[in-house]
Amino acid sequence: MAGRISNLLDLSRINLQVQSPDRTAALEEVARQLEDHPDVTNFAEFYARLLAREELDTTYLGNGIALPHARTQHVNKIVMAVGRSENGISFKDSNEDVKLMFVLGTTKSNPTDYLMCVSSLVKILNKPENLEALMTAATPEEFIQAINTAEEKLLCPA
Repeated sequence: MAGRISNLLDLSRINLQVQSPDRTAALEEVARQLEDHPDVTNFAEFYARLLAREELDTTYLGNGIALPHARTQHVNKIVMAVGRSENGISFKDSNEDVKLMFVLGTTKSNPTDYLMCVSSLVKILNKPENLEALMTAATPEEFIQAINTAEEKLLCPA
């Protein structure tokens, strides 16, 4: 893994205005940002795995956050795209709408990187001030800066 969530983020793969209120359409809208990622070797198959995983069980974490993911041979290393919805996205088996979605693709051969990535994300998202900063970031640059700030606090707590 790149070591930090911020190293996985790219300005062109952060959509702060997801339009669809439907889970599958919103998932495609966010995942499609990875279509031309150099480490996604077959987007159609990656996306099919992402949908299949979502059908097994919801990836809704609570607090308006979802973490759709796929472990697949169709990525060379961890890839990430972000989607945020002001109006919310209806997710199966959740009482509240998803406002923030992190779409992850990871290799089947390295579950440790995936688990470290998810652990870091959960630590960041569990802090209300971090979630607030991510939800109010006006631009992808501000979003990445909010992740950077949160990571710094995790690495060097005051």
